[in-house]
This record gives sequence, structure tokens and C-alpha cells, in this order.
Amino acid sequence: MAARRARDIALLDALDAHAGVSFQGDVWRIVRQERNVLQGAQSGARWDPGTFEVLYSSMTREGALEEIHFHLSRQPVFPSRIQSVLHQIRVQTRRTLKLANLDEVAALGATPDVFASLDYSRTQEIADAADFLGFDGIIAPSARWPCQNLVFFMDKFSPDDFSIVAREPVDWAAWRHERGPLLKAIGSPP
Repeated sequence: MAARRARDIALLDALDAHAGVSFQGDVWRIVRQERNVLQGAQSGARWDPGTFEVLYSSMTREGALEEIHFHLSRQPVFPSRIQSVLHQIRVQTRRTLKLANLDEVAALGATPDVFASLDYSRTQEIADAADFLGFDGIIAPSARWPCQNLVFFMDKFSPDDFSIVAREPVDWAAWRHERGPLLKAIGSPP
């Protein structure tokens, strides 16, 4: 477990001004075939300070695919034996911090260039402060696709809060082939 630093009072005040939103709908998440799709982690990723379990999801199918593809592509050789499964999950949140766009994220100290990088220090501080203030997760822009991601703070949810609607295996080679026209249609990811 990561050591917790003193919280930024100005950040706490800024987040405390947010009432939070509820979200009811479907999100998408990809995990390896043998992994429980509803298992959170303390991985130290963008919205995870490593002090509590989070579960990452995207509000679009393409966003989930792009997020995982990015991380798999960072390896020296794209892993060909990993069996990935895309899950569509129905959920309802109660009090979620919504950061609608990069301007709102930047106002909290994570500028767009830092947000797009692998420097997660400020976004982790934001997540820690949001959890401390009782938010059950964060809705924020994806750094990889023009959509919103929904990150769940798993200590605020029970398994009954989630319902798996559909699942499908991911064929990364086929998806990369389909991805080209999608990228042309949107320009380029954020």
C-alpha cells in the first residue's frame, strides 16, 4: 500500500464545491479471460493513488479498447497469447465526481499535457481527495479516446451494484484493422 501524503487543502475545497452526480447506465471494461471483471486493484494508475481499490471502465466500447490497447502496446512485443474479454456492465452510482472535460481537470492542476502523459501524481491526488470527501468514483475524460471514463472506488460498492450485460472476446488484430477508419473519422485521439 502506498504511503499517503498530506492532502492539498485547496484541492479539497475545490472538490467539496462539487455536489457529485449519479450515473445509471452501461460501461465497458476489458480484462484477461481468467480475471474477474469486477475485481478492483490498487495499481497506482491515473486515478488510483494505491491506497484503495479502484475499477476502471469506459463509457464507450471503443474507449475501453483504446485504453487497454495503449497499455498492451507499451510492451516490447504486443502480447499475442493474452485472451482479453470485453465486458458491458450495467451500474448505478450515487455520488460521483464529474470532471466533464480537460479544462475541468486542468483547473484542478492536471494540465492537458500532463494528463496525456504517464505522470499520474496530480490525478492520483485528485482521486485520493475525492475518496476522502465521500465520492464513489470519478467520471473524467479518457486520455486515449474522445469519451468519458468511469472509475469506481470499490469500497463504496457491493457486487450487487454491478450487472454484466454482455461479454465478447477481443481479437486485437481484427480490432486494429477496424480502428484505422475510426481514427480517421474522429481525427486523432485526445
